[in-house]
Amino acid sequence: MADELSREVDRELEELKRRQAKELEEFERQRRERLEKFEAGEQEALQAFEKREVSEVQAFVEEARRELMIKIDRHEFTVHKPHMTGAELRDLPKPPIGTDRDLFEVVPGGSDKLISAEEIVKMRDGLRFFTAPARINPGVSR
Repeated sequence: MADELSREVDRELEELKRRQAKELEEFERQRRERLEKFEAGEQEALQAFEKREVSEVQAFVEEARRELMIKIDRHEFTVHKPHMTGAELRDLPKPPIGTDRDLFEVVPGGSDKLISAEEIVKMRDGLRFFTAPARINPGVSR
């Protein structure tokens, strides 16, 4: 009877080992599938990111090549930057615009805008600027 009980326990133990082995195989199969799906998704996301990055770089290069015509005190200047500071604009004329003069952006139909040296101006074709004395003393004749 003890032998029979021992054999029964051994059979149950073997059956349990087989079930555990099957469960482990199934778990590993599912893990591999999830990992493959994840990696495929990551690969797609990376390709989409790289495609966007390439198009953004191309757009940046095209923007940098673009020539924009602006005027400062009725003199034309060709610029290639999408944005320029007031200081960069002041350096375009030769000699550069001195500190004794203010730089203004012409605002059609509105008040002209004083451009400080640190201010960043978005460039566009046909943009116009003018300079005026920085200090005006009313009643003083020259």
